[in-house]
Amino acid sequence: MISRVADHCFWVGRYLDRAESTARLLQVTRSLAFDAEMPTQAVWRPVVTVSGQYSDFCERFGDKAAGQGDAVQRYMTWAPENAVSIKSSIWGARESARSVREVLSLDIWQATNELYLWFVSEEAQRTYALDRDEIYRQIRRQTQLSLGLVRSTMLHDTPMDILWLGVLLERIGQTARILDMHHYLLDGNGNGKQKDDAPKETAPGKHQIVQTALWLSLLRTCSGFEAFMRVHKGRVTGTDAVEFLLFEERFPRSLRYCVRSALGLVRRIWPAEMAAIGGAPLARLAALDAWLGERKKDVEPSSIHDLLTHVVDETALVCSEARHAMSGATAASEPTAEGTQTQQ
Repeated sequence: MISRVADHCFWVGRYLDRAESTARLLQVTRSLAFDAEMPTQAVWRPVVTVSGQYSDFCERFGDKAAGQGDAVQRYMTWAPENAVSIKSSIWGARESARSVREVLSLDIWQATNELYLWFVSEEAQRTYALDRDEIYRQIRRQTQLSLGLVRSTMLHDTPMDILWLGVLLERIGQTARILDMHHYLLDGNGNGKQKDDAPKETAPGKHQIVQTALWLSLLRTCSGFEAFMRVHKGRVTGTDAVEFLLFEERFPRSLRYCVRSALGLVRRIWPAEMAAIGGAPLARLAALDAWLGERKKDVEPSSIHDLLTHVVDETALVCSEARHAMSGATAASEPTAEGTQTQQ
């Protein structure tokens, strides 16, 4: 594979999973805003914070807008200037898929293109105005359709492996960021520390009902509510929820599952004889997998912020090293091939 094709395949997977994850996050946060007795600032500000776009959002709309559900949803759904908005992700997935139609199946291209054409239509705008939950459900269904078609209609060879590696690495970062929302939701002021003037008995995060609502929301945001309930028989605690989303090897969105699956794909894309090219992402993923195994012994809900920050940072480095390895493989085999395209 030339690097241009590899890079676009990688980003098709990342963009599709990012759009699905963002839609699910917004849909679940809407429910949390209605059901939990928490200030709107405490509910909506973490959405922008964990996306990594808080500085840009405040620069454009001001800090107070971070507590306004409509402003946050519009920014995370429609804003073309927001690199992680649903619109940017769907556009990116479609453009990358269009560039590598020769290695994707026709079904994948049609599903991704139809998602884009529907999303930019007046019908989608009307649906957003009248039934916001429905538009998020539709985005989730359509992105899941595209991802399902990847596994069922493509040859299981290098292009699909690279595409799915993009899915898994994006999912690691998204799950870590979503789980880290609890760090910001605990207090109601969005900075992870309890307000000094908040009455202890009513402080968000201190009340057991609110705590349970937060953990259930985070499980739903990761599509893990039903699987968690089957494992834990309806008992919900912070420690159990954290361990499930971090370490449950049977759940396809847990950090441990995604890291190990990504590690297997990297070994398949760059086998032993190509260690000089793919050694960097392989070594980093292997180290991250081992590190997560060690953390399982002493993880606590109150101490996961540093753990999750480390996971996000390491995953970003793996993505960078994987793209560099794709370019390196091309340099060795096709010296005249077009270089890797830079994407957000």
